[in-house]
Amino acid sequence: MTNTLTPADIRKRHGSLFSKRLITLVDEKAGRAKIIEECCAQGPVEWDAVNRLRARGVVEHVEVVGTTLIMDTRIGEGDVHFGPASRDTGGQALKSLIVKNGKVETTWIGLAGASVGVGACLPQAEGVEKAEYLSDELVGGSKRVEIRITTPAQRRLVIGIDDTDTKEKGATWVLGLNLGREMPHGILLSHKIVQLNPHAPQKTTNCASTGVAFAVLPEASKKTVDWAKDFVAKGTFSDQTAMAVYEGLDIPKKLVKYGANAKETILSIHDAEHVAKECGVHIHEITGKRGSIGAVAAIGCFDLGLYSAGLPEDFRHI
Repeated sequence: MTNTLTPADIRKRHGSLFSKRLITLVDEKAGRAKIIEECCAQGPVEWDAVNRLRARGVVEHVEVVGTTLIMDTRIGEGDVHFGPASRDTGGQALKSLIVKNGKVETTWIGLAGASVGVGACLPQAEGVEKAEYLSDELVGGSKRVEIRITTPAQRRLVIGIDDTDTKEKGATWVLGLNLGREMPHGILLSHKIVQLNPHAPQKTTNCASTGVAFAVLPEASKKTVDWAKDFVAKGTFSDQTAMAVYEGLDIPKKLVKYGANAKETILSIHDAEHVAKECGVHIHEITGKRGSIGAVAAIGCFDLGLYSAGLPEDFRHI
């Protein structure tokens, strides 16, 4: 018999544990999802990352950033193989991820000590709506726990902005960071400073654009964009400010190439508009068109890690 508990119920039963927030981003067209789990310490997320990747299920890739575990997964169900893990040494797996009626249902299996992580810790994180125990609710020791956790199905919305400053006033990366911190309609996921070609003739100082990514509910997407447009309009010092918007987990290859090219070549407004149209990017003129070049490039470079912040020559000897 399935027993359904709320995060408050679980917290009352087990005390306040380590998972702080659980975000589930989905891209149903691509058949993919991204799970972001924020913890209070690095040890649990490193151990969970290794064990979940080993067990596979629907997990395809994991990344640990400080105390946050980021998992790329398939939508659907997968076979779980714990490998050397057993009831004595423990193990943890994400068995399935299903999108249904605007919600994400993730099914987790935990063995031994790892059963505490998925049976008592994860289901009390912020973002969890309910947890259904498909097995015994006891955790720890030699127990095996299977649990289904329901969270909102959110989307990743990436906003690029550029040309918001002058040689005397402002900094685009600061405006972008403040946009992320003050956004009331989405959860700030990450902020990027994107270095572009320093030889661009109309740059201010560093020639850097900025990208900000949010987790948003589908019904809040337009509100998020409208609020961002108003925020940037109020904070810009330039008459050529533009904003670009993309929704999805994967940045299209043509868009990535455009972003990389913006670090070495001089691109035009036409180039930005052309690649934006091909790749599903929406350009919004805030005070002018020129900023669209860097705003679109910020989205193209958004998932390139450290490369987004540097120039090609910075990496030729690494």
